[in-house]
Amino acid sequence: MIVDVVTIFPRMFDSPFAESIMRRALDEERFSLRVHNLRDYCLDRHRTVDDYPYGGGAGMVMRPEPVGRALKDIRNPESKGAIIVPSPAGEPFTQKLAREFSELEQLVIFCPHYEGLDERINRMVDREISLGDYILTGGELPAMVMIDAIVRLRPGVLGSEESLSEESFSPLLEYPHYTRPAEYDGEKVPEVLLSGHHANIKAWRRRQALRRTYLRRPDLLKQADLTTDELLQIEEWQRAETSGLL
Repeated sequence: MIVDVVTIFPRMFDSPFAESIMRRALDEERFSLRVHNLRDYCLDRHRTVDDYPYGGGAGMVMRPEPVGRALKDIRNPESKGAIIVPSPAGEPFTQKLAREFSELEQLVIFCPHYEGLDERINRMVDREISLGDYILTGGELPAMVMIDAIVRLRPGVLGSEESLSEESFSPLLEYPHYTRPAEYDGEKVPEVLLSGHHANIKAWRRRQALRRTYLRRPDLLKQADLTTDELLQIEEWQRAETSGLL
């Protein structure tokens, strides 16, 4: 998989991909990261990437010419890929979307600044993606987050397929984790985790994941494949919550 990033601040991408799992994935050629400076696609002496908006108003708009040149030059039409742009107006970035992007051969991420892109360039973009209902100074940080979420789903990057199958948003939140010592600050590890009884441990973890999801992200329960007993358990928690007992 090739990930191409177009930005006016290419050095921002040096550090996040120089350590840990992303660095190892690059070294092992699980994916390729190519960072392009948008100003290299400017033809004027000052390498101008923005201009005033037609119709007036605050802020600046990114000029279509350098952006268009960059995207046409970088995107390989013969490969399975997409051009995406971080944007507050985009669709929410989810684990499902990360998995969809992880199956591409080429992913081009353009990092906008100022008031965003000229609408004529937006028509070249396949997907606009939002990380949340807030505004950042540019698209670089969202791009880094998305790359991490996408690349870790590539085969061999994590080294453990089990880790991927059990982690959060698949679709329940993860169950609580414990390690040594068996008692810390007066609190003991749940006895079931020390029992060695794998069936009981699995059942406990499932129940804890269900409870945590109910308390923190009940919206995710609509996506989960729940048993009749689990649905009854949720109804019990709802009654307890209404009574102030949960």
